[in-house]
Amino acid sequence: MIRLIDAQVHIWAASTPERPWPARHRPHREPPLGADELLRLMDEAGVAGAILVPPSWEGERNDLVLAAAARHPDRFAAMGRIDPLDPQAVATIAGWRSQPGMLGLRFAFHRAGLVEQLDDGSLDAVWREAEAHGVPVMLLVAHARLDRVDAIAARHPGLRLVIDHLGVPSSVPAAERFTQLDRLLALARRPNVAVKASALPFLATDDYPYRSLHPHLRRVFEAFGARRMFWGTDLSRLPCTYRDAIRQVTEEIPWLSAEDKAWIMGRGICDWLGWQPAEPPAAV
Repeated sequence: MIRLIDAQVHIWAASTPERPWPARHRPHREPPLGADELLRLMDEAGVAGAILVPPSWEGERNDLVLAAAARHPDRFAAMGRIDPLDPQAVATIAGWRSQPGMLGLRFAFHRAGLVEQLDDGSLDAVWREAEAHGVPVMLLVAHARLDRVDAIAARHPGLRLVIDHLGVPSSVPAAERFTQLDRLLALARRPNVAVKASALPFLATDDYPYRSLHPHLRRVFEAFGARRMFWGTDLSRLPCTYRDAIRQVTEEIPWLSAEDKAWIMGRGICDWLGWQPAEPPAAV
């Protein structure tokens, strides 16, 4: 039986005077998705664990994901956020994984003001510190800029990187989502780079079982292999049920073996991030 680990789910709280959001963009949904609701949805769908990612609309804060991981360490772990241009924040990377439940860092370079940070060397200290202290990094970077990630991976071979959402931010028009997929596939030659096959129903141009994605997924699988390709939902923006987001991989892709599915659907992300959640007790 496959142990399902969702490689990306956002949780957040409402913006209030006591806990205000920065002026960025709207959340995926109203009301917020919290840890308790997420646990219920995971239980209904048969998902054993999830990697929690603070959403950008809340700012650079990790309080909710760390609290959830502390309450449910066998169900949740986190990839946190920092301001990469803040030297004081960068200095915390050395002890980043000493925070209970914290596995690594996540950055999104998907809009003006952010993408330029990949070009100007301003993040060199982030990559250096993360490599030195064994802190994996998840990155949302569009295909057109993945050559920058290739250069980072080459300079820092001990730094584990994960490209989110197959390298397709939500702002990319449907007709252009996979026209530059070769740029992602080229990263497979770097053994320290993996890819997150997340938000797949959102990226499809057809309805369930989303066969429009199969040719692209097969190319990614053939390049990276099952051990560097991680399933995730980005649950709060799914256009389908949690179960369908699982079944589209576990039941609808005939060229994946049972072992492939076990790695893609959970074993791989746990291995890559160094998370070993306890197995549930055996039924008696």
